[in-house]
Amino acid sequence: MREFIYDLFPEKYTKDIFFIMGPCVIESEKINMVVAEELRRISEKYSVPVIYKSSFDKANRTSINSYRGPGLKRGLQILRKVKETYGLPILTDVHETWQVQEVAEVVDVVQIPAFLCRQTDLLIEAGKSGRIVNVKKGQFMAPEDMRYQVEKVYSTGNRKVMVTERGTTFGYRNLVVDFRSILIMKQMGIPVVFDATHSVQLPGGGEGKSSGRRDFAFPLARAAVAVGADGIFMEVHPDPEKALSDGPNSIYLKDVERIIVTLTELARFLHDQRRDN
Repeated sequence: MREFIYDLFPEKYTKDIFFIMGPCVIESEKINMVVAEELRRISEKYSVPVIYKSSFDKANRTSINSYRGPGLKRGLQILRKVKETYGLPILTDVHETWQVQEVAEVVDVVQIPAFLCRQTDLLIEAGKSGRIVNVKKGQFMAPEDMRYQVEKVYSTGNRKVMVTERGTTFGYRNLVVDFRSILIMKQMGIPVVFDATHSVQLPGGGEGKSSGRRDFAFPLARAAVAVGADGIFMEVHPDPEKALSDGPNSIYLKDVERIIVTLTELARFLHDQRRDN
């Protein structure tokens, strides 16, 4: 069920787990190239699949004063350069139906943000693009109900769909992860990703912007792999303290190699155990 993901990578790459990583928002060409260079190095060194992600527009920021990104045109220019320079598959999110076709000319994975996961027209347009579609589960959604969103994409004839768990609203300005969600959504027979950094976000908890607890991200990622997540999503940045979006829950770029190695070893061990049994 995960083959369409691994079709993006050389045959020699491991199929135990894949990663989606990059800065939350495109801040500058330089930062994106620095992050992409390091992710490419790690991906090649360990033959581990890494999809590069970043957003050209964060349209759901808490405050009107928050940085949103460089916009569609400049954002896609930077993502195209990352892809051409480092050869990494690219993921970015869309917020409007009119963005989808232009985005699909550059990226390999079109992502539907959690807040928009029930937007029928957006899901259908993403499906029509022919690209892989990653639908993030809304913070307000029951995992069982994600099958209806997947069916919307399937209605276009596109079966290359995966879903991402990113935590559920838990009182004011907090999220909680129910790991049963991963098992429930895997019953759909499609890849399930765990978003380890958005799951530790504290929405609106930072005086007009979101805060977060990055110290929980890696432990929760380990738990997700143990439960059976097919992929791990993490926002990474060279200096999260200075990041323009989601800094408090983003991972330091210097820590990524250790995280990828640990999670890959865990996933491989668990797959070997299942085969032996």
